[in-house]
Amino acid sequence: MKNKINQITIVYVLIAMFAVIVFHKLSLRFLHNESYPVFNFSKDLILVTFTALIFRYILTQNEKKSKTVLEKLKQTNNEIRESNEKYDIVAKATSDTIWDWNIAEDKLYWNKGIKGIFGYDQEEVGESSSWWFQNIHPEDSIKMSIKLYSFIEQKTENWQDEYRFKCADNTYKYVLDRGFLLKDENGKAIRMIGALQDITKRKEEELRLKLLETVILQTKDSIVITEAHFHKNKLPKIVYVNPAFTTMTGYESDEIIHKSPDFLSGPNTDPAIIKKIISAIKNYEECVIEMISYKKNGEEFWLHFSMIPIYNTDKELSHWISIQRDITAEKRQEKEREQLILELTRNNKDLKQFSYITSHNLRAPISNLMGLLALIEDITIDDIELKEILHGFNKSTHLLNETINDLTKVMIIKDNSSTLKETVSLKDIFENVFNQLSFQFDLHRPILKIDFDKVPTIIANKSYIESILLNLLSNALKYKSDKRNLKISITADQTDNLVTLKFKDNGIGIDLNRNKDKIFGLYQRFHDYPDSKGLGLYLVKSQIDAMDGTIEVDSEVDKGTTFTLTFKNK
Repeated sequence: MKNKINQITIVYVLIAMFAVIVFHKLSLRFLHNESYPVFNFSKDLILVTFTALIFRYILTQNEKKSKTVLEKLKQTNNEIRESNEKYDIVAKATSDTIWDWNIAEDKLYWNKGIKGIFGYDQEEVGESSSWWFQNIHPEDSIKMSIKLYSFIEQKTENWQDEYRFKCADNTYKYVLDRGFLLKDENGKAIRMIGALQDITKRKEEELRLKLLETVILQTKDSIVITEAHFHKNKLPKIVYVNPAFTTMTGYESDEIIHKSPDFLSGPNTDPAIIKKIISAIKNYEECVIEMISYKKNGEEFWLHFSMIPIYNTDKELSHWISIQRDITAEKRQEKEREQLILELTRNNKDLKQFSYITSHNLRAPISNLMGLLALIEDITIDDIELKEILHGFNKSTHLLNETINDLTKVMIIKDNSSTLKETVSLKDIFENVFNQLSFQFDLHRPILKIDFDKVPTIIANKSYIESILLNLLSNALKYKSDKRNLKISITADQTDNLVTLKFKDNGIGIDLNRNKDKIFGLYQRFHDYPDSKGLGLYLVKSQIDAMDGTIEVDSEVDKGTTFTLTFKNK
């Protein structure tokens, strides 16, 4: 640089010397004064030399100033470039969305994060703050705007808030927005720079943890969390208990934290259970245990609890969690239930024995009565009143005999745990029943519709099917309507392995609103019919149950009744 200054100075001197020489020549030609021009020439040479020195000094000083300014400018440019590089690195490293808001001009700039996080292309992004506020969730917009403008008015430097910001696909993400305020020399806010951080996963995790915390605090089951390993040969120390534990045991949280749960055991606690717990902890195994434990006041209670090992992200055992429940009431009820079952079994056995004895002891006198009544039928009796008494006595005796026979059938069904099944013809069964009821059929002359074409045979207990058909047909004949001719329909159908038998009549029907729950009960009568014993449908239901079938009834008063029977045909 000095060479350049010297060069400029030399050029200046040469130009000035040339001008002085030219001026000197002109003075000699036109003034004709030899002494004066020589004096002036010398003076001019001295002046040129002096001005050249001054000029050189000025150039040197200016050069120094320019160099200083250039160095500062270079340094500033380097700082700006370094700052921009850091900005780009930070933007890439944090994956945040950076925004720059010129408050005075309401110009808002967004970096590439607006695309990466929220999915907006550059042409979709607005250039003013209104686009920003429009994409904030309506429930958060007013609150966030008030906080932001209050912050700007207070003129503090740092600001942050959490809200939901709309994505390009119209979904919302939770964001943490942090901003830094820049002010002019008068303290007026002129610019704000900030960064949006996607905290959706964190928020979801917070909500999940909040929900879990609520469940843990509100559940009626006791929850205990302990350390992972034994402490001085004792069970792992307790690190947390929920309020339900205090309710169950009487121990407050601060009384037992950092203590072993050994205090729950006592004199009647089974040592084998403790060994099972120790073994589960040593082998990192889940276990479910019931044991006798003790409350703070010494009260004994039954404790049911499960132990589950908890592992950290490195798959290392970090804690044990135990879910506990007081089952004293259940244990008491279980014991009472076992005692009740024992008593019911004994009573049932006694009743069954009583039924057999009664049935057996009644058969002999009833047989004698029927024999005597048969003998009396051969004797001519002229007394009409005596004849009616004997007729009523005969009828009652036969009815009692039928009742004993029905009860015997029921007891046989209840005693047999397995029912012999065979392939039977429905047509043959119906013919047998028809022959048994031929007198009633001749008397009432019902219109019959029998259709066994789709299912000619079924796999069932022959005697049960015959008894069921006999009872249902007897009821249809017995409870016919006097207003119309009796119609009876019996059809069979099959779907896969299920056979459906339908018995339908147009008799007097049953009031299901009053009697639906009593249809198949023992000794249930729904009509004032003199020969009704209330055993038929109970016997039908017992026989169907014995064959693993089902029966349904649909009936309307004075319209008729339909029974639907379903069996497995295998």
